[in-house]
Amino acid sequence: MILVNTDYIPGREFEMLGLVKGSTIQTRHVGKDIGQAFKHLVGGELKAYSEMMDQARAIATKRMADEARAMGADAVINIRYASSAVMKGAAEVIVYGTAVKFAAR
Repeated sequence: MILVNTDYIPGREFEMLGLVKGSTIQTRHVGKDIGQAFKHLVGGELKAYSEMMDQARAIATKRMADEARAMGADAVINIRYASSAVMKGAAEVIVYGTAVKFAAR
């Protein structure tokens, strides 16, 4: 499965199959939240939250790719990510794009 954030794939012609998306809501363990609160006081990267967001993006991307495969897609183009806080210490990540099928050569 080819995943790109452009609206084309060089040298490939394709037909659009439709919108595909994936999402997840992730949270950190309360013990990690306490540790991150102390880090907030002194500044610097909140590594536990960075790891949480990386994991959330990976899960959402896999779900989007699985949805595209189920449609018979060869690729997803024009991929975009968005995230939002849904509650303290929890974030939603959504990824979406256009599933495409390559034209026969």
